[in-house]
Amino acid sequence: MEKIGVVGCGLMGSGIAEVAARSGCDVKVVEVNDEALAAGMARIERSLNRAVNAGKLDEAGREAALGAMSFSEDLGDMADREFVIEAIIESEAAKLDVFEHLSKVVVDPNAVMASNTSAIPIMKLAMATDRPQQVIGMHFFNPVPVMGLVEVISSLLTGEETAAKCRAFATDRLGKRVVNSGDRAGFVVNALLIPYILSGVRMLESGFASTEDIDAGMVLGCNHPMGPLALCDLIGLDTTMAVAESLYEEFREQLYAPPPMLSRMCDAGLLGRKTGRGFYTYGS
Repeated sequence: MEKIGVVGCGLMGSGIAEVAARSGCDVKVVEVNDEALAAGMARIERSLNRAVNAGKLDEAGREAALGAMSFSEDLGDMADREFVIEAIIESEAAKLDVFEHLSKVVVDPNAVMASNTSAIPIMKLAMATDRPQQVIGMHFFNPVPVMGLVEVISSLLTGEETAAKCRAFATDRLGKRVVNSGDRAGFVVNALLIPYILSGVRMLESGFASTEDIDAGMVLGCNHPMGPLALCDLIGLDTTMAVAESLYEEFREQLYAPPPMLSRMCDAGLLGRKTGRGFYTYGS
C-alpha cells in the first residue's frame, strides 16, 4: 500500500503522517480548517528538523518526506487512498462521523480504514460504515516517530486480510512492533496504564504527597522514565480523561473512574504540555 490518508494533523496525526512519508508513502492529510492545517504542518517540520539535528535523518530525507505529503481541508480527497488512518480528537461522535463519511468517499472497496482511538470500541466505528470488514484499530503512541509500538485491534467483523495488511504496514513499512489486542475499551496498554495514572492523581488530590515526590518515587524507585503525573501531562489530561471515561463506561470498575481533580483541570483547560500547564508548568 502506497497511498496513505491521515485524517487529523494534531499530535498523533502529524506523527503518523511523518512516519508514513519517511517510509516513502504518498501521504494525504486532511484537517478541519486552515489554522489546524498550519499548526500540523509546522509540527511536522519541527519534528523533521529535530531528526536532522539528531543525525537520524539527512537533508535529502527531510525534503523527500515533506515532498511526499499534501494537505487539504476536504475529506473527499481521501477518495483514492488505499489505507486511511483516522487520528482526530478522542470523541466517539466525531469519529463516527468521520467513518460514515469515509465509507462514502473512499473508492477502493478493499481500502483499509483504521482508527488511532485510545479506547473507543472498533465495532462501534465499523458499524458507521458500509464495510465493517475493512475497519480496524491502529493505535500509535506519542511521539509517533520515536515510540516503537502499535496496537492492532480487530473487531468481531474485521476481515483477516484487513488485519494482515495492517500488521504488515506497521511492521514492514513503518518498522513498528505490533501488539494484537481484542476489541475492548483501553485495549492492552491503556487498560494497564490509565489506572496507574489515575492512582497518581488520587494520591495528589488527597494531599498524601506532592506532584514532584509522586513522580520521583516512580522514576527513582521503580526505574520508570517518568512519573504518572508527568506522563499524564505528556499524553494530555483531556485524552487521559476520555480514555478513563471509556474504560469506566465499559467495565464500571472504580479504578477506572476519573478523579474530580482530573475533571476540574480539564474544565479549566489545564491539559498538560500542549497548553503549557497541567500538573507542571511548561515554557514556550
